[in-house]
Parts: sequence; C-alpha cells; structure tokens
Amino acid sequence: MTDLSPLRRLHRVQELDLGLDRLRDEEQNFPDDLRAARAEQERLNNALEDTEITLEGVDKRVRQQEQDLGGTREQIARAAEEQEKNAFDARAQSQYGSRIQQLGERADEMEEDLAPLRERQRELNERAAELRSQHRALRPSLNEMEQRDEARIQDLRAQGEADRQERAGLVSDLDARTVREYDMIRKAKKGLGVVEIRNGRCTGCNVVLPVNVQQKAALGKLPPVKCPSCGRFLIRLDLD
Repeated sequence: MTDLSPLRRLHRVQELDLGLDRLRDEEQNFPDDLRAARAEQERLNNALEDTEITLEGVDKRVRQQEQDLGGTREQIARAAEEQEKNAFDARAQSQYGSRIQQLGERADEMEEDLAPLRERQRELNERAAELRSQHRALRPSLNEMEQRDEARIQDLRAQGEADRQERAGLVSDLDARTVREYDMIRKAKKGLGVVEIRNGRCTGCNVVLPVNVQQKAALGKLPPVKCPSCGRFLIRLDLD
C-alpha cells in the first residue's frame, strides 16, 4: 500500500481500525452460558460473604452470652459453697437460698436467650456450608467455559494480527501529528476520523460542503482538509 497517497493511506488505516474495533467488540461478546455462570459465581460469593458477616456477629453474641452464663453459674456454685460453710442459722440459709434462686433465674433467662441465637448460628453455618458446596460444584464447569472463551479471544486476536502489522506499516509512513489528530477525531466521532465527500456532502454529518472546501479536499494533500461542521478529515474516493 506504499504507492497510495498519504490521505489514502490514512483512509486505509481507518478501514483497518474499524475491523480491529469489530474484533475487540467481539472479544467482549461473551457466550451466554459463561455470562450466566459468572453471574452465578458472583451471586454465590456475595451471598457467602453476607452470610459469613452475619454469622460472625451471631458467633460473637453467642460467645458473650455463654461467657456471661458461665460466670453466673460460677456465682451459683460459690454461693452454694458459702451457704454450706457459713449458713449456721435459718436466716443465713434463707439469704443464701434467695441469692442462689435469683442467680438460677438469671441463668435460666440466659439459657432461653441463647436458644434462638444457637439456632440462628446453626442455620447460618448450614447456609454457609451449602453456598460453599454450590461454589465448588460450579467451579469445574466455569473453569472449562473460561478456558474455551480464552481460546476464542486468542483466535480473535490472531485474526487481527495481520491488520495490526499492516496498520503499523502504514502509520510509519505518515506524519505523526496527522495520525495523532486522526486518532483524537476518531475517538470523539464514533470511530470515524476520515469521511468521504459524496455528492458535495460530508458523509460524516451530511452537511453540504462549500465548493472551495471540496476543491481543496480533492487535492488529497496533507494536512487533510476538515469538514467545517463535524471536524472530520475529508477525502474524495471518486477521483481515481
């Protein structure tokens, strides 16, 4: 393509860029089964994370309740020992008995409070175990799909290698400033930095071009003539 005029080379660069754009878009067009499997993996991860956070809070409450219950039972045991050693009359016996009864009632209340917490703890542990099991079951098929998709992507990139090499050769023969400006325009204008003049109109924005702009663009020289409306480089492809 070295025999092409500079503007024609730039137009060919754009053709290659558009083809490479399509390949890149295809890369992001993941198969439905892979997309669904990734979504399921994310759902499981989020659900497991939420479950483990909740379980951590319940575990903490259970430990605190069990510690408090253990302390109350120790108080009951000490009070019983003191009653046996020190309660020499009916009044002392009654005082110790009342104290032991109060502590026993408090322990019973703690046991009642612990029951639903332990049940919640059991449910959360079962839920976490089930989510981990589902995650493990999903992993082999997801890994297989990921490998197939990686092969698909590598194939697409291989398809574009010849175009990338041709583009690099064309760009090396062009003015670097013009190429940079082309890249900026293409990025801002939906992938088109160079557009054809057809029937006196810019095919990028469909505006009617002044005659002097058309005449200057027909020369095909650098720096390229820009459309006064959309700012894209203009080219005449009907002159060869």
